[in-house]
Amino acid sequence: MSQALRSAKERALQIVEKASRVRIQDARDNIGARTAGRQLKKGHNQMGHTQGALERAAKPPLGWIWGDFFRPWQRMYPGEKLFNADINTRREYIPLSLVELARLIDLGWINPRLPIDVSTLCATQKFQINPKIRQYGFDLTEEGADSFPYPIDIEVQYATQSAIAAVEKAGGRVRTAYYDVESLEAAVNPKAWFEKGRVVPRRKTPPASLIEYYMDAKNRGYLCEETEIEKERQLSADVRGYELTETLKITSALKSIDQVFHGIPSGCVVSLADRKVFAPKNEVHREYYSSQRSDKLYS
Repeated sequence: MSQALRSAKERALQIVEKASRVRIQDARDNIGARTAGRQLKKGHNQMGHTQGALERAAKPPLGWIWGDFFRPWQRMYPGEKLFNADINTRREYIPLSLVELARLIDLGWINPRLPIDVSTLCATQKFQINPKIRQYGFDLTEEGADSFPYPIDIEVQYATQSAIAAVEKAGGRVRTAYYDVESLEAAVNPKAWFEKGRVVPRRKTPPASLIEYYMDAKNRGYLCEETEIEKERQLSADVRGYELTETLKITSALKSIDQVFHGIPSGCVVSLADRKVFAPKNEVHREYYSSQRSDKLYS
C-alpha cells in the first residue's frame, strides 16, 4: 500500500516538473463552458442592440407600424376617418351629472342661491380641468334628472336636452357658454390668476365649428336672444308635460358674452391684498374691454 502511494506521488511530481508555469493566459474556461451571445439578423439589429434591449425598448404609439414611424395606420388607410382622426383637435368636456350637482349642494359645497359657473365648480376642488390638454369645461348630463329639486342658475359649456329640461322644471336656468383657453385658465383658478396681477381677460368668440351650437336657443346658447330662449323653454315644457315657472327664484344678472367672472368686468385687475378691483383708466383699454365694443362685434 505504501509503495502504491509512493508511486502515485512520484508520478504527480513528475507531471508538475514537466508542466509549464501557470500563467494568466492559461486561466480560462474549458471548451464549451461559455457560449457566445445570440447573433441578431441584420434587419433586427438596430444600432447594434441585443435582442433583450430591443424587446424592452420604447414602442411607437398606437396606430404606428414598427419600423415606419412616418406613415401611421390612419394615414395608410385614409378611408377609416374615425381612427384618431381628430385626436389633436377634439375638445374634451368633464361630465357633470345632476346627481353629483345635487350632492355638492346638499353637502354645502355649492350655494344654490348664487350663480354657478366654472369658477364655482372648480372652487369645490372636486373637479380638475386642464385647458392645456384640450379640456374646455363641463358637460351637464341627465343622470338624476327625475329627482333634481334645486332651482339653480348654472352656466356650463355643453348640456343635454334632458338635463336642461330638468333644471328648468325645478325653476332654474341653464346657459351654455364658450370659454377660450386663456379665459378658462383664469376661471379655473382665479386666485392664482389674481396673485400674478394679470388682467381679467375677455372671452373670445367661439370657433366656427361651435358658433351654430351657441347660437341655437334649443341649447340655451349665450349668443341667443332672450325671447328665443323663452319660446324654447315654453316648448320644452309643453312637450315634456310640466308647468314652467314664470319668475325664477334666482335674481342674478346674466354675464355679458365676453365676461369671465360675475361682478368683475373684463380688463380689471384684482388685488387680493388690498381687496380691491382696479378698472382701466386708459381710453384705449376701456374701449377694448368695454361691453359695448363686444356687443357690436356679435351684432
